[in-house]
Amino acid sequence: MQLRFSSFSAAVVASIIGFGGTVALVLAAATALDATPSQTASWVTAISLAIALESLFLSWRYKMPIVTAWSAAGLALVGATTGFDIYQGVGAFIITGVMLLITGLFRPISKLVESIPSGLSAGMLAGVMLPFVLQGARAANLSAELVLPLAILFFIIRTWNPSLAVVAVLAAGIGWSFYSGQTTGSFDIELSTVELIMPSFTIPAFFGLALPLYLVTMASQNLPGLAVLRASGYNPPVGEPIALTGLVSILSAPFGASTTNLSAITAAICTGEESHPDPAKRWQVGIWYFACYFLIALFGASLVALIAIMPVALIMLATGLALLAPLTNALMIAMSQDNERIAAMTTFAVTASGISFVGVGAAFWGLVAGLFAYFMLRLRR
Repeated sequence: MQLRFSSFSAAVVASIIGFGGTVALVLAAATALDATPSQTASWVTAISLAIALESLFLSWRYKMPIVTAWSAAGLALVGATTGFDIYQGVGAFIITGVMLLITGLFRPISKLVESIPSGLSAGMLAGVMLPFVLQGARAANLSAELVLPLAILFFIIRTWNPSLAVVAVLAAGIGWSFYSGQTTGSFDIELSTVELIMPSFTIPAFFGLALPLYLVTMASQNLPGLAVLRASGYNPPVGEPIALTGLVSILSAPFGASTTNLSAITAAICTGEESHPDPAKRWQVGIWYFACYFLIALFGASLVALIAIMPVALIMLATGLALLAPLTNALMIAMSQDNERIAAMTTFAVTASGISFVGVGAAFWGLVAGLFAYFMLRLRR
């Protein structure tokens, strides 16, 4: 088997975008769950290793460029919740993995999730992401001299290469922070270790974390991920890849890792002609993708330490910019159907409000409110 350089370059670009573009969301989610620095480092290490192994196996098993990732929207959801700790978070990640495993094994359940109106799912996603985008704009109040040039750089880079814009902002921001002395400490390059975190299973965490995370993962990652593969001429199995990500998520969650899923954005890079001119051989990109994420897993602790010493304004800006395009896409989907708009905006408003009732977060109540509005409007018609 001869590996092409194009497969290597596609995997490297996809890994840099997938990790660098949204790693700030992992830190935001870990902060929301009051994870310690060692637990956060274990989170990054375990989830990167899970992505590496899943992508290698799925690509080799089905001879298709099937790669996995973490869910930016899912991490944003975790980061937007309050009142939960890392132990409840791990319990919720395990439950989410169980639900994904069952979904992959029993097709009627995935059909039930698919039956949720797309506008409502998109409204929930938009409501989860909006606060982070607003925080990105507010970062200018903390350090205008850092944020404004980086924001300008983002839109300049995005004009020619949208995929690398956030990575460029992070790279430039890290470099400037070191040069200007705005870092808050130092870090050493060292191999990562993982830490076992005992899960805590609670009813509020199920409704406030696990169930919304499951719905977000299916709606914003797994279903679009399958669509990307089909658009590239492949016919991937529906159940087996989802079941595998659920199983691996169950095994990696006790080390802090949140749920993994089929990739949508980075998959578009790996499935294109740039990765290999022969569609039958594009699966080889999964080998290099594995190598890249395995390397990230080895030095996950150092990467977390590096991001942790950066100015808060830089992390806020990078997070907001990373979610700007997904927020736009979610709002477009939410408004696309006339008969779903009011219900979708109800879901969006309740979710974005950040309310919490009986210990359950806004994402769940946003979906409940949207479904109620949707069925009432249908009843009227």
